[in-house]
Amino acid sequence: MSQKKRSNSQSSSQGKRISPAFEKTPSHDSNLVNHFLNQSRGTSASRGFKRNHRLSGTQGAGGEDEDATFTQPITSQVQRSLEKLSPAQVDQKTADVVQYILVKDQKKLPVRRADLVKHVFKEYRNVYPEIMKRVARTFEQVFGLKLIKIDAKNQLYILINKLEVTAEASSFSSADPKTGLLFVILSVIFMKQGSAKEGLIWNILEKLCVNPAKKHEEFGDVKKTVTDEFVRQRYLEYVLIPHTDPPEHNFVWGPRADAEVSKTKILQFVAELHNQDPQEWRNQYTEAHSQDSQASSSSQR
Repeated sequence: MSQKKRSNSQSSSQGKRISPAFEKTPSHDSNLVNHFLNQSRGTSASRGFKRNHRLSGTQGAGGEDEDATFTQPITSQVQRSLEKLSPAQVDQKTADVVQYILVKDQKKLPVRRADLVKHVFKEYRNVYPEIMKRVARTFEQVFGLKLIKIDAKNQLYILINKLEVTAEASSFSSADPKTGLLFVILSVIFMKQGSAKEGLIWNILEKLCVNPAKKHEEFGDVKKTVTDEFVRQRYLEYVLIPHTDPPEHNFVWGPRADAEVSKTKILQFVAELHNQDPQEWRNQYTEAHSQDSQASSSSQR
């Protein structure tokens, strides 16, 4: 499996009030890891993890080349093409696209526009914009989900739970224990102000009795899960640090995490661990508040 790597000179930020949240003494380790695992099974912590499923399969190759061949039709062309179709044909194609995206979402795989055009739209490609509007409306009105674009260059779409994005009281529940592992890693990255070195992540997991070099009963191959599965799901980005020999990497949040995960909930969780006010971490508090404001503005549009 290929890993997503991109060069980035951003280094891990160190803060006096950051590392203690995840670098407790061994006597606290078992309680802490149990607390994280319990979070993944039913307590409040983040947005959008209700529908986590284990990932299988990979994205097709050559997506950018395929996507480059598709030129978005102008409005008049769309209207003319639409007039040639019956309402039943439009409804059926909308249903086909909805079904395709739902299947992809079960594996938490982003959906590429090129794949939609090639495998679903086919001869209906000229009405792509109108069909996608109907698809988005169907997800919102029927399923309570929101279809969003997470990569404008490669035209990648994901589904997120609309209610969890707009509501503060969201539920962090999943039958998949990997959710807890992901939450730990996202929390470390956020408290490190956006970037955490790979070695730091492995060290913290080891302190939580999760050895990345060994197969775990709940998580399987931990290193592969983190650097491959979470990366392909776009929860994480695995960033090569320039001019390092041997190669070193940072972990940063991926676009799906930015869309689904509440930084406010993460900060509240860390603050509760320390019995402190979230505002004690000024930078993180400001960033979390900014995310909430953006989400609120988006939901009112």
